[in-house]
Amino acid sequence: MTSTLIKFIQAIVVILALALALSLTACKGKQEEGGGGWAQGPVAVGTARVEQTNANYHITYPGTVVALNQIQLMPQVSGYITGIYFKDGDRVSKGQKLYTIDAQLYAANYDQAVANLRLQETNLLKAQKDADRYHELEKNDAIAKQQVDYAEAALEGAKKQVEAAKAAVQSQQTSVKYTTITAPFDGTIGISQVKVGGAVTAGMTLLNTVSTDNPMAVDFAVDQGDIYRFTKLQQEAKANDSTFTIAFSETDVYPYPGKISFLERAVDAQTGTLKVRLEFPNKGNLLRAGMSCNVRVANNNSAPVILIPTIAITEQLGEYFVYIANGNKATQQKVTLGTVVGNKTIITAGLKGGETIVTDGVQKLHEGSEITTGGGEAAPAANAEPAKAEAKEETKGEAKK
Repeated sequence: MTSTLIKFIQAIVVILALALALSLTACKGKQEEGGGGWAQGPVAVGTARVEQTNANYHITYPGTVVALNQIQLMPQVSGYITGIYFKDGDRVSKGQKLYTIDAQLYAANYDQAVANLRLQETNLLKAQKDADRYHELEKNDAIAKQQVDYAEAALEGAKKQVEAAKAAVQSQQTSVKYTTITAPFDGTIGISQVKVGGAVTAGMTLLNTVSTDNPMAVDFAVDQGDIYRFTKLQQEAKANDSTFTIAFSETDVYPYPGKISFLERAVDAQTGTLKVRLEFPNKGNLLRAGMSCNVRVANNNSAPVILIPTIAITEQLGEYFVYIANGNKATQQKVTLGTVVGNKTIITAGLKGGETIVTDGVQKLHEGSEITTGGGEAAPAANAEPAKAEAKEETKGEAKK
């Protein structure tokens, strides 16, 4: 038994030794072939010359289509729905009758209030006559002063009773009026949440929603750093300005431009952003409240910018770098990224123009790597056609910074 166990252990030791030897041999071969983690000898790379150019692009923000005016219809009296006078989705006009609620109880209360008013007016007339009679008797000292005072007090009480009765009539009249629900403004009504015969409770039951549909608004949020720019855009807005457009996909762009309606009063303390509202014409009823879209803000800055291929940029621990070719050496240069325009990125800091950067083979490089180039392309040339593309949505909120 012991001999068998010893042989078994010896076999395991032999297997482990062979595995270790094979592993060391493989590692040695890789080191001889690749020189460790970095390429040995000059690395063949592609380069491009950095120059300033004009770039026409849009910065995009996620937005939501909203109605400029939207009201939830709720009853102001309780009862049963006795009539619905529209079709779901209809356009309605201000004052148009939409719903009626059973008015029998409210009409009866109104009639009762009117009858009580008549009674109080009769009592007032009697009190007035009594007061006048007592005043005549008082002139001839034919009645006690106390009786006259009582008559005056009764007259004042009767007047107050009439005022209270009039208020009760007005209250009941308002309740009767509230049994008919009308459209608060011109717009489109949604799907009814109640049916004929259904019970509704004052201030609690949602009947429907009415909203305006032309023009429509689009809300989106901008960072604090953009507030000055958007304030200037609002102040300098011109007729037929195409600065603001919206898109629902890369190819589905809304054909009519919009304008700034207002900027929110204050910055949101939780998010550090400011809400901006744009106003768009809604010809053909193409826009519906609740739609998600991308707000495209055209770049109106005509100053040249540094625009380089995005593939030339590397990221390390949240910072961004490019490799500059200095003779046969590659050195890292930290850069600050701006807007992504197609397959290129605007550089806002770190490059001045005139540098030669590595655009191909950057994954093989480290600081001080030896390189060899094949001539490289100039990108972009100073007299090149201005780049035209749309900034990706990630440039705001999720952009490389």
